[in-house]
Amino acid sequence: MLLESPDVEIGWKAVGFTLKDAKGQPFSSEQLMGESGLLVAFICNHCPYVKAIIDRLVEDAIVLQKEGFGVVAIMSNDYRIVPQDSPENMLEFASKHGFSFPYLIDEDQSVGKVYDAVCTPDFFGFNSAGELQYRGRLDDAKMGDDSNRTPELLEAMRMIAQTGKGPAVQHASMGCSIKWT
Repeated sequence: MLLESPDVEIGWKAVGFTLKDAKGQPFSSEQLMGESGLLVAFICNHCPYVKAIIDRLVEDAIVLQKEGFGVVAIMSNDYRIVPQDSPENMLEFASKHGFSFPYLIDEDQSVGKVYDAVCTPDFFGFNSAGELQYRGRLDDAKMGDDSNRTPELLEAMRMIAQTGKGPAVQHASMGCSIKWT
């Protein structure tokens, strides 16, 4: 089911979490936070919307990491319902696309629920104080056409690093619904 990320109140504090990657290594939100802020991306392996943007997300994430941001991807789908999103397939997906950031399993879906993530992809940009400043899409490219894109998330995160605040206008992300238990 196609969903859009809802409008949210900007400024709420990031909820702390500790999740493991597919190899069982734990990561906490505190250790992931960069000096400029943190980008949390709810994604999965099977969603056509994620597949359409994943290489652009990885490219933008590398830039953000060089600019002092922490970046993390979280998979909140119930992979027992959607086997393509299993931990083994997460490892393969991350390797295939050259992830430079952790890809974590939200096994009990608690992080997805507390963040009110609704779709994949769903992006949350936090400033260095851990306050939400961006809840929008990656860019304005259409499915499969990135020839002349505006990198909205990248530009928003750079604004956040400079001013502590995100842009006044933010466009909802759009993708497949998270597969809740």
